[in-house]
Amino acid sequence: MVVHLLSQESDESAMVGFVVSKAVGNAVMRNRVKRQLRHASSHLVDSLPRGTTVVVRALPAAADCGYAQLTKDLSACVSRAGTGRAPR
Repeated sequence: MVVHLLSQESDESAMVGFVVSKAVGNAVMRNRVKRQLRHASSHLVDSLPRGTTVVVRALPAAADCGYAQLTKDLSACVSRAGTGRAPR
């Protein structure tokens, strides 16, 4: 997955959006990936600073990942995006 993070000073709570293209799979697969990412991100939103906007783009390999792997990858990507570190 690819994560873009924008941090602004704002009183609004953090927001997370998802982009899951047809390259991930058919509609059933895309919706499953979105549901899993939405659930995984609900735990991260509370830890993000107010005014933060996160956009998560699922890559085709996300269709083959389980919930635990998606959660782990999402958490790692958000923490890397927040610190400005390049991916390994």
